[in-house]
Amino acid sequence: MYFKIIILVTLALILLSLGSGVAFLYKDSGSSKRLVTSLTIRVILSITLFALIIFGYLTGQIQPHGI
Repeated sequence: MYFKIIILVTLALILLSLGSGVAFLYKDSGSSKRLVTSLTIRVILSITLFALIIFGYLTGQIQPHGI
């Protein structure tokens, strides 16, 4: 159960980073590196989320289900 909460928190952080990146895109005039930093954090969080999903599947904490 805690593992799924960690995955949801990571997904929320990705969305927060995406939102801040969009805000920095409109707010800054290109002279700041905040946009690049925000997008870098989003990429790192996305890779972490992907690794967490694979780890959860391999350890049996996440079970696939049929449609």
